[in-house]
Amino acid sequence: MNTEKKINMTMLCDFYELTMGNGYFQLGYKDRITYFDVFFRNVPDNGGFAICAGLDQLIDYIEDLHFDEEDITYLRSKGIFSEEFLNYLKNFNFTGDIYAIPEGTPIFPREPVVTVRAPAVQAQLIETFALLTINHQSLIATKASRVVRAAKGRVVLEFGSRRAQGTDGAITGARAAYIGGCKGTACTVSDELYGVPAGGTMAHAWVQMFNTELEAFKAYCKIYPTNATLLVDTYNTLKCGVPDAIRAFNEVLKPLGITKCGIRLDSGDMAYLTREARKMLDDAGWTECQISVSNSLDEYIIQDLLLQDAKIDMFGVGERMITARSEPVFGGVYKLAAVEDEQGNIVPKIKVSENVSKITNPHFKKAYRFFDKETGKALADYLCVHDEVIDKSKPQELFDPLATWKRKTLTNYTVRELQVPIFLNGKLVYQRPSLQEIQTFCASELDTLWDEIKRFDNPHAYYVDLSKKLWDIKQNLLRQNG
Repeated sequence: MNTEKKINMTMLCDFYELTMGNGYFQLGYKDRITYFDVFFRNVPDNGGFAICAGLDQLIDYIEDLHFDEEDITYLRSKGIFSEEFLNYLKNFNFTGDIYAIPEGTPIFPREPVVTVRAPAVQAQLIETFALLTINHQSLIATKASRVVRAAKGRVVLEFGSRRAQGTDGAITGARAAYIGGCKGTACTVSDELYGVPAGGTMAHAWVQMFNTELEAFKAYCKIYPTNATLLVDTYNTLKCGVPDAIRAFNEVLKPLGITKCGIRLDSGDMAYLTREARKMLDDAGWTECQISVSNSLDEYIIQDLLLQDAKIDMFGVGERMITARSEPVFGGVYKLAAVEDEQGNIVPKIKVSENVSKITNPHFKKAYRFFDKETGKALADYLCVHDEVIDKSKPQELFDPLATWKRKTLTNYTVRELQVPIFLNGKLVYQRPSLQEIQTFCASELDTLWDEIKRFDNPHAYYVDLSKKLWDIKQNLLRQNG
């Protein structure tokens, strides 16, 4: 394999998307308009919500959809695709519509995160990449949000590149972690590509390179006097690490009038060591010296450290966030919701399963979020048929799609449509926000959730309900297909 050849991401698809595409083409269905939803069924870690991320990379993918001559040659070698279909692929491009929930938005199970309206071949072909980017980045953004909330306002940095699952896992994972609230990353290329602030100081190798720890610390302070964070656990944190750091600060930084500095610990009992280190630093007059820690942290360890009165200003979180180690799969799916007949009428489609949670919500839908008018807090999400209009002057009755007996009536509310147009007739119509704007938006959206929904364990269940019209359509389809 020629590894120097740039991969055409159009070919990053499941092979069945091509076999189905060839079948649609030969049966005359290639231009039949279809509607597909990307949604997920369960929040990772049994949490109360997830964070939407990955849309920006989906946009890049859609804009670059094409088949190279080498791709056509490869597909021809499989011996199963018609020449007419292969000729069609030579001039392939996306001409459909895509609607999506903006990145940084809290999202909930069973609601459409992305909706694709496009000719059958086009809509089928983009399934894998749409799921890949939304699943991966939403997973990491969700995990990062949990970690950041556990830190209770302290800085969290993403440190996971070397433990990530592949290059893209590291690069876009850092991007997703930033959306979830991390302040920066150790991954340099994520800064270069996406503007995730990259930073770093030293590893244990720096300290070991010198004859003494003090010599290593002083040298670093001289080279980086305005960014001197010293790793103090190479030998013995309290016996020599912290004392040597204080001496280096006194001898190098103090004459320069610099009071901003830091120490980092990467091992040991973080609660005990940081409490002792904080006392030593304060007694020496280095009250502005920040203490950062790393070493296999996650939201539960951070929560426990703070409960134990650890004196920590900054957390570097690596493998357990970049791989979402506790639950490393975001179960997003891509399901057909409707097709258009020859007259252009939208015909709803449903997938039925003995597992109730796998029964899909049919039709071309709109998704809304209701907010309490007085508190601004989110009350429920609401799925309805695309042509329904919400009368904001009237109470709204919601129907739980998983429990026939549950009803909820909302009054005194405001409402916002969740999805926005991304592509219309194959043209990008979405004004792409900066990554910083997405992070800021995410933080403001999290503020609309009740604290009960944000609990790590046993969070309050948030409603994602159906309009009466959509409920009836779903029930009729279930009866027809039961």
